[in-house]
Amino acid sequence: MGPLSRETWAQRLGAFRASPSAFMAGPEGEDLGRDLLSELRSEKLSEQTKVSLLALSLEYPAQLWPDATAAEAAATSLLDTLVLLPPRPSALRRPLLLAATTALVAGDALGPTSEASRRLLPLLLGLASGRDLGRGFGPASEQRPLQATACECLRELESCKPGLLGGCLGLLRGLLGQEGPVQPLSLLLALALRNTLVIRARARAGLQGLLMAGDTPSGGDPWNWALAEEGDARLQPQAPSWPAAEEECGLAVLEPTPEEARELRAAVAQLLDTSYLLTPVAQAQLLWLLGWALRGLRGQTPVLFKPQLVRLLGTAQLTLLHAVLALKAAFGEALFTAQDEALLLRRLTVAAQHPALPLPAHLFHLHCLLSFPENWPLGPTAEEATPLLLGPRLCRGLLPSLLHDPMALLARLHLLCLLCVEDEEKEEKGQDWSPRHYLEELLAGLRQRAALDGGPRASATLCFQASHLVVQCLATQPTVLTPLTHGLARLYRARPVLAPHFVDLLDRVGPELGEPLRVALRQEVVSGPGRDEALRWHLQILAEVADGNAQSATLGFLGAAAAHCTDWGLQQALLRVCRALLRAGVGGGLADLLQALARQWEDPDGRDHARLYYVLLAHLAGPKLGVALGPSPAAPALASSLVAENQGFAAVLMVQEAPAPIRLSVGPHRAAGPGPVLQLHVEVLEPAYSLELRFRVEGQVYAPLGAVHVPCLCPGRPCRPLLLPLQPRRPAPTRLDVRALYTTPTGLTCHAHLPPLPVNFADLFLPFPQAPEGDKLGFFEELWDSCLPKGAESRLWCPLGPQGLEALVSRHLEPFVVVAQPPTSYHVAIRLPPDSRLLLRLEAAQEDGVPVALRTDDWAVLPLAGDYLRGLSAAV
Repeated sequence: MGPLSRETWAQRLGAFRASPSAFMAGPEGEDLGRDLLSELRSEKLSEQTKVSLLALSLEYPAQLWPDATAAEAAATSLLDTLVLLPPRPSALRRPLLLAATTALVAGDALGPTSEASRRLLPLLLGLASGRDLGRGFGPASEQRPLQATACECLRELESCKPGLLGGCLGLLRGLLGQEGPVQPLSLLLALALRNTLVIRARARAGLQGLLMAGDTPSGGDPWNWALAEEGDARLQPQAPSWPAAEEECGLAVLEPTPEEARELRAAVAQLLDTSYLLTPVAQAQLLWLLGWALRGLRGQTPVLFKPQLVRLLGTAQLTLLHAVLALKAAFGEALFTAQDEALLLRRLTVAAQHPALPLPAHLFHLHCLLSFPENWPLGPTAEEATPLLLGPRLCRGLLPSLLHDPMALLARLHLLCLLCVEDEEKEEKGQDWSPRHYLEELLAGLRQRAALDGGPRASATLCFQASHLVVQCLATQPTVLTPLTHGLARLYRARPVLAPHFVDLLDRVGPELGEPLRVALRQEVVSGPGRDEALRWHLQILAEVADGNAQSATLGFLGAAAAHCTDWGLQQALLRVCRALLRAGVGGGLADLLQALARQWEDPDGRDHARLYYVLLAHLAGPKLGVALGPSPAAPALASSLVAENQGFAAVLMVQEAPAPIRLSVGPHRAAGPGPVLQLHVEVLEPAYSLELRFRVEGQVYAPLGAVHVPCLCPGRPCRPLLLPLQPRRPAPTRLDVRALYTTPTGLTCHAHLPPLPVNFADLFLPFPQAPEGDKLGFFEELWDSCLPKGAESRLWCPLGPQGLEALVSRHLEPFVVVAQPPTSYHVAIRLPPDSRLLLRLEAAQEDGVPVALRTDDWAVLPLAGDYLRGLSAAV
């Protein structure tokens, strides 16, 4: 295939970016990587287009080079292209270096046996050091950008192969003191130093002169593949976290010699002295890497960081502030005095109260306060508590308010809860202000907002998030949990629609709040009448809180509610409560209720489940009943004469969603009877029993439609047409949403959504009563005159097919013809439910069409009738 144009490449790249997996699976996917490498050497494409191709290889290396062999070949080709570039300035050198490095790393081809690796690594080191090897790849104006790019590539290789540059530490130290890009070299040296220290410590080996400034060690090859093989793949130098103990990072066992310790301090001091030249993000990463390198080393005090703290304690950069706190977590009182700690706390507190602070920065300062690393913390390490120097007076400006953003309110609430932990002792001493009282007022305000009818969902969500946070922090304080329980119960009484939030809260909290809240909610539910509009929410709560306590009140409520459970959803909700009572071991009264439900309900699914629960209750002992109703489909098999042995018994008691094995279509229109009726044809792909088809019409155009029941359907066995009466409130076409509920041969109850069914305008046509014999024309004229003046009249041209007017009328309008003079004239009268009429005069037909005069007593029918008549010729 010849070279592709710029437009062709633009189309291919657009198709690839839209769906890389689909493009690679297509006919052009196999050749994309090969064509990309070939076009990089083409003289017909501009450098800008080639840079776009290289950008694609940087974004999707795994798709273009899916294995090590392809990645090796791609890296070799990219290096060859780099070598062949002319000595003039070019925008391709840096992308080619990045692309070759990315191909080797993403394809897992980097290693001592890789020819491309043996070519790339010396080239990168030569470019990073600025030696003659690097100067041959472009003019002098590109040397500094190329040097920075080479350092970035080496840092990527060191990240993927920790310890690879262990033999180059001395060389990198020497480069940092020369003219060159400071930031890339600093980060590269810090990363290589950290990885080497960790790996040497785990191998219980010394540094062996690796930090001595100068060229590469004797022996030629500076790449320490053996050290890289020992490197732990789990090392993540970008992660801003610290091990919980010195032994976890493995540095405590490394005891450098005095000379090695001196060189290590010199290397760290060299990096810190140039750190002010770096960007804030790079400085933070450098401090983290060096802190990791020194933490736990015997004989290495963190005093080297002290000059940097003088500069960083007053920084306004969040990344640097985070790095300072990370150093504090690592070294504690060895690096930070009590005055430093007080200054940091005061800074965080004041900054968190600044009104112009953006929300992310505000949350950052609050998080730092909540996770502040103290020098001498009291209590267990894992226990949350406010810092000793952060008292209530200092926190007054950080108290939450209903006016705060939800995330900020929750963070401030967390701090308030920690203050409440220490509140009781101070309250006994006569403290004027009580955090606990403020907390109760805040929670009451949140519940008041959540209880507003029609209030935003976010208000309710925030209320329950705050309640859950309070329970997490104050689970051992009944003086807080008791009013919280009563307040939540009052909230449910005011707004039962929040039942899903209560269920979620009960699933997440422990028994400290869960048990009293269950009792309070059950009392709120069973004390009601059981017939209001909130019944389904009451049943949802009961299914969660029902147990063996208060059996008579619960069963009394269910008995009163059963008469009002008229639809399938409410019946299933009540049955879920019965299921919960069965699992709790409730006996006699529940059996009477289940028998009543089996006799009372009309829905076969509800009756069958009630009858099944009664049989289980009457014939299975407690342990077997718990297994039968357990949620796990892997429960042990049941040895009962009434229940078949199967491990998926729990699934039998639930309605499963499944792909529809049913095909439903609309048959020919039957113009007879008092109202329109749809004739439905049903086919099944597998046997279905107790089929129930439910129909729903959006809007108020039609009255609710009844369900259609079929006892049994089998594939290949014809079924009589099903009749669905329609009750339109005005004559208009629509679409019916269809759901099927049926039982499979294996005993599962399933529901499925079927494709919507169209109801056309012609499906609503009904004939008038039989006209008197001998006076049909007079009957039609009387109908014609009655349409005006309240109705409307129109005329249109109805195209005719090749069979003419007589065939059109015979096929579509025959039941509605009142007066006929074939083949040129017909008078048609159509009745439209609920009480409209449509009259047509088709006279003086010609070869290509017939003029039609229309009259109706409902002007809204005219456009529908016009569309219908114009479509008749195409339907003939």
